[in-house]
Amino acid sequence: MSTAVHDADEQRLAELGYRQELKRKWSGFSNFAISFSIISILAGCFTTFGQAWNNGGPIAISLGWPLIATFILIIGLCMSELVSAYPTAGGIYWWAAKMGKPIHGWFTGWLNLIGLIAVTASVDYGCATFLNLTLATTVDGWAGTLNQVFVLFVIILIAHVLINIFGQAIINQLQNISVWWHVFGAAVVVGILIAVPPTHQDPSFLFERFNNSGFGDGTTSGPQYWFFILPLGFLLTQYTITGFDACAHVSEETKGASTAAAKGLWKSIFYSAIGGWILLLAFLFAVQNVDDVNSAGGFVGAILAGALTPWALKTVLIISTVGQFFCGMSCVTSMSRMTYAFSRDRAIPPTGCGRR
Repeated sequence: MSTAVHDADEQRLAELGYRQELKRKWSGFSNFAISFSIISILAGCFTTFGQAWNNGGPIAISLGWPLIATFILIIGLCMSELVSAYPTAGGIYWWAAKMGKPIHGWFTGWLNLIGLIAVTASVDYGCATFLNLTLATTVDGWAGTLNQVFVLFVIILIAHVLINIFGQAIINQLQNISVWWHVFGAAVVVGILIAVPPTHQDPSFLFERFNNSGFGDGTTSGPQYWFFILPLGFLLTQYTITGFDACAHVSEETKGASTAAAKGLWKSIFYSAIGGWILLLAFLFAVQNVDDVNSAGGFVGAILAGALTPWALKTVLIISTVGQFFCGMSCVTSMSRMTYAFSRDRAIPPTGCGRR
């Protein structure tokens, strides 16, 4: 049965103009895992929480997250249809070229590649920031300076490159491990935020409105708040639930890609949306002092430091840092596959990696 599926995958790829060059060893779960890891609620929900807190407040999370996640899921379902029809490593640039013109694919591909590079840098710098904070709370004499953050950032980038170069035989298994780390890790964090804080906010707090953005003199009403400031808070959701095109980028390595990659794409969005919302609500309920969080610029660490005991704080920071490390690893994997496909189609100089 698996041989028949494998042959069908190769035949479909040949129909799209390519021969099978990558090892097709990824299962459907591994395909789902890479997008789930890149979305990473242990990364985006921690590092970008302040975006929603400052631009809208709790309401930007309690109502904004499920609203924007729904729209993202609609986009994901459309992309699932496309990857089902065109299961190629190039993903969205290939679809743009196929349904439009080659120039559309060229622009889409370069924008996608630039975005993947930027996201990788962003995720790894966030991981370095949380690793630095973790070390500052666990290692005596660790100052936690910006210079140390940058050094950790470089080390993490190098580690991710080495894993993707020399760990090809196990990279799909690492993606599987990442899924369970995110699932159980997020559950542990939520459990800690329920059990450890001395007090919790009332449900009405979820609908509080803040405006620490600097726009509109702190107004929390009127058109400027609802149509400018609050949408800036929605960037938390948009930044976190992204990178799900990775399912397409590894589709040439996925068994039964037309079905598996399509399911992996929309499922990674759906389950991340649910898990991320629960995690963010746990953050909000655990807030002990609103002024302290405001003074910290909405940094989630201020919530954790004010609500948790030292051991609980260290546990949460370690869980988040490892999750962010997995996220960065997955970003590099996705970027490498997109670069491979884009070069194969002679869109990245020097040419010679393949043909269209």
